[in-house]
Amino acid sequence: MADSLSCTAADLLPLLGGAPNATAAAAFLCSRFNTVSTRLADATLAIDNTYLLFSAYLVFAMQLGFAMLCAGSVRAKNTMNIMLTNVLDAAAGGLSYYLFGYAFAFGSPSNGFIGKHFFGLKEFPSPTADYSLFLYQWAFAIAAAGITSGSIAERTQFVAYLIYSSFLTGFVYPVVSHWFWSGDGWAGAAKTGGSLLFGSGAIDFAGSGVVHMVGGIAGLWGALIEGPRIGRFDRTGRSVALRGHSSSLVVLGTFLLWFGWYGFNPGSFLTIFKSYNYTNRSYYGQWSAVGRTAVTTTLAGSTAALTTLFSKRLLVGHWNVIDVCNGLLGGFAAITSGCSVVEPWAAIICGFVASWVLIGFNKLAEKLKYDDPLEAAQLHGGCGAWGLLFTGLFAKKIYVNEVYSGHPDRPYGLLMGGGGRLLGAQIVQILVIIGWVTATMVPLFLGLNKLKLLRVSREDEMAGMDMTRHGGMAYIYHDEDDGSNLPQFKMSRVEPGDTPTS
Repeated sequence: MADSLSCTAADLLPLLGGAPNATAAAAFLCSRFNTVSTRLADATLAIDNTYLLFSAYLVFAMQLGFAMLCAGSVRAKNTMNIMLTNVLDAAAGGLSYYLFGYAFAFGSPSNGFIGKHFFGLKEFPSPTADYSLFLYQWAFAIAAAGITSGSIAERTQFVAYLIYSSFLTGFVYPVVSHWFWSGDGWAGAAKTGGSLLFGSGAIDFAGSGVVHMVGGIAGLWGALIEGPRIGRFDRTGRSVALRGHSSSLVVLGTFLLWFGWYGFNPGSFLTIFKSYNYTNRSYYGQWSAVGRTAVTTTLAGSTAALTTLFSKRLLVGHWNVIDVCNGLLGGFAAITSGCSVVEPWAAIICGFVASWVLIGFNKLAEKLKYDDPLEAAQLHGGCGAWGLLFTGLFAKKIYVNEVYSGHPDRPYGLLMGGGGRLLGAQIVQILVIIGWVTATMVPLFLGLNKLKLLRVSREDEMAGMDMTRHGGMAYIYHDEDDGSNLPQFKMSRVEPGDTPTS
């Protein structure tokens, strides 16, 4: 912006004619004009960085949402354990992303595979990035780690959490984000040099693949290698529900995640003070695209929640708030890829299909005796993959050109008349994410398992890790120092069909 508003004395001299001191007057006017231009450029940077910081705070708030969702979805005897792992996802991820992760992801200039600058934020900030971008991307990295922790909850040793979380946020996730989000990445739509994948690059605006699929696939392999929780399937192979202990915490976590998603998706524009230069639509700019992205996010999640509500009512015969919350989050995970490049009506289709994707994968998991306490692999992995396909089908031409400028003939959604090249790039993204996460996380989980560092003992699992590994339960039902004869309370599960006792 400063360049377009700059001037020199030579520009003004012809306008001043032969007036006395014309050269001095022209120089004075230009100096004042350039000062205003510089202040405007500074204001633009300040506004954009403030917007990005605010978005980073929203995404970080999702960590609390994950913690509450996980806590409510596990049994009471493992509450302390799962909440501690969520805290350490953020803490361990903060250091690993600072030391290595950000550099691997956005350390330009670099090759198409991995970044190679800004380790430990050396020589930072740069002309292309400030500290606000680091904070925002760190919040994304720990979200991926949080997804994985849900898949392997209630049976995993604490040291394994620390190792996989650091590895995922410091290496596995950053490499994927470099491929699809960095200007140097080989497959992303934001690539700034060279040819694009299939002429379009893969569009994963806020991370249906980069964040959700990475976390979901990592969790899938961790849960498969560990095996199901004790009692999850009986001796005949029939599924046994090991219900979480608090629907209230699940709902609280879901609403916190919903709130944070308004930083996750709209915030991925990174800037807001940008005009699209339509002569007859001065009111329309990136600020409008940010608002549209928030609307598509809302509609996809809402549709998925309602679809799950009525579908599960037909399938199992009752209204289940846990299923509705998971359906809502599945809709959010799916729309995250194309939220900025699709119409609101298309977001409704995205959420409707995402609900059935989640239901279908849950049925498949049950048949295969796969145990994921939070349905994280099915929700984030399955719905994330659908979100990438959805973008390849419904991305609108004008929105694609606004968000990813510089290539006016870029392919767009197949069902919107843009051909199949974008859809092809989306399929490539799905395949390479599955391949990369499998190639990196499977050896890690197998190594931890071989060293007996992955799963807790049978005795510890039966007793609950809060008592055996963390020094006590998360909930205290009586004061241990109170010597009075107050009645003691014990929490027990009430299953459908139980007869109340008097």
